[in-house]
Amino acid sequence: MADLPEPRFLDDRIAHWASTTPDAEAMDYLDRSWTWAQWDDRVRRLAGALTERGVRRGDVVAFLDKNHPACVELTFAAASLGAANAIINFRLAADELGYVLNDSGAKVLIVGEEFKPAIDKIRDKLTNVEHVITVRPEGDDEYEAMLGAATPTGRGDDVDPGDVSIIMYSSGTTGRPKGVELTQANLIAHTVNAHEGFEFDEGDKNMVSMPLFHVGGSSYVQFGIHDGFPSVMTREVDGAALAGAILKGANRTFLVPAVLAKVLESGEDAVKLFSALKTFAYGASPMPLPLLRAALDAWPNTDFMQAYGLTEVCGVISHLLPEAHRAKDHPERLTSAGTLVPNAEMRVVDPDTLEDVPTGEQGELWFRTPQLMKGYHNKPEATAEAITEDGWFRSGDVGRVDDGGYIFVEDRLKDMIISGGENIYSIEVERVLAEHQAVVEVAVIGVPDDKWGEVVKAVVVVETEISETDLIAFARERLAAYKCPKTVDIMEELPRNPTGKILKKELRKPHWEGRDRSTV
Repeated sequence: MADLPEPRFLDDRIAHWASTTPDAEAMDYLDRSWTWAQWDDRVRRLAGALTERGVRRGDVVAFLDKNHPACVELTFAAASLGAANAIINFRLAADELGYVLNDSGAKVLIVGEEFKPAIDKIRDKLTNVEHVITVRPEGDDEYEAMLGAATPTGRGDDVDPGDVSIIMYSSGTTGRPKGVELTQANLIAHTVNAHEGFEFDEGDKNMVSMPLFHVGGSSYVQFGIHDGFPSVMTREVDGAALAGAILKGANRTFLVPAVLAKVLESGEDAVKLFSALKTFAYGASPMPLPLLRAALDAWPNTDFMQAYGLTEVCGVISHLLPEAHRAKDHPERLTSAGTLVPNAEMRVVDPDTLEDVPTGEQGELWFRTPQLMKGYHNKPEATAEAITEDGWFRSGDVGRVDDGGYIFVEDRLKDMIISGGENIYSIEVERVLAEHQAVVEVAVIGVPDDKWGEVVKAVVVVETEISETDLIAFARERLAAYKCPKTVDIMEELPRNPTGKILKKELRKPHWEGRDRSTV
């Protein structure tokens, strides 16, 4: 690996392994697997198929399905043409799907068979989509037929590493999702910078189970590809799928803490099976400290690693490495987000004065890194608000840094809830609940949950009688299930400051009192 040049383009590594280890396994999925030579051929054929359908540099294609290698193939193929893959969250409601697909401007949509009916319902509202191709988990579908009929195509001469290659939609503070534009150079920088702790040994296999619409899936899969090790991809993130991947030899993985909790709850056999994992990296939501301590005890030979980051920096910007998890001299650092990855800078800034605060004091965390997104798709004003003229990204997270450089993330300026690794902006949920005719005022907050870290709660003022059940059902018709409130409180009035702003801090207080929000 030391003498292997750093890639310039996203598809460099696949081409390299197809040339040097053509018959070695590259990807395993359900009952199918592909060698590096086969996988490279599929990417090249897909690039040809996209070209035949009019995809050019600067265009966007889209993928909508649960985990499937076709999504990774689409990312590589589109990137080789200078185009981007908008990877859509399959949990979105119909209205959200329509908005995201139209905002992305996708010309070609590859959609899972089980989600095709949802697309059919809104097909006449999709203003840019020219081609819809169906994919099935077991193959034998329109997608495979398209690859079989296509002429392999190489990388375009005009393609640049600065071309956007992935667009990931995260919830937006305006109430609509924002498309985060990640370039080929961004993704490669992330793979190189965040690599520590993800090293592979002979015989290792990488388990890819996090949803590919999340950086925890699409950025994580790059590690195995970069190093030339096989990946075992699961379609679901459930016990049976994870167990199946481990039995196939997968022994390195990245998952959300909620999965770890489920394994520990499942009994001795599950714990024994998961002891086969050499590395268990976790992130996307905080790990409750009691759960982390239980995991460290249950798997004494497993390397645990926490990854803290954001979609805007391709994923990991700091990590708590395995040795820090078991260090006896600084037990308090177990609740930290670790230290910066290489080639990254950080400031802790007073959000009012924009001046750096002293070591140990709280402020907003700012980052500067080659992993930083190009911007928010079609949203130059939002991009300008998030990225300063000299390249600092305002994360919206509040935290502090100790004298050893360990980062403690303690709150969020952005009014966001992280539930089971999913980012949920309260304003997005509020926008929907406010449409109910009975609702006069609404505030949405995150409250602690032992399994998911936190879950959504709505606090409403109503003018006519309405039940908690009815309001939750109303939200479920319009939002993805994970964004919907789990509970609703009805109040006479919402607490406000003298200027009329709702005091969400007061609403959260009784739920978070005596608990550290950074560790639940």
